[in-house]
Amino acid sequence: MRTTYMDATVRLYHLDGGPEGGAANTLFYGPLAEAMKIADAQPAEVQEGLYIATDNDVVAWLDLIGE
Repeated sequence: MRTTYMDATVRLYHLDGGPEGGAANTLFYGPLAEAMKIADAQPAEVQEGLYIATDNDVVAWLDLIGE
């Protein structure tokens, strides 16, 4: 993820149906720091389908936290 500052505006979303596809459901749109708190609070099965999108990149939540 190229944008790394904590105030960067991001979209936190969940892909229902797994990494191969499905509907993208937005959980939050706002500062990266808050998106990370929200993502961390989700159950493990939800975290598997979480993604964070900035204005120039998308990263899977579990990749971002190193799991």
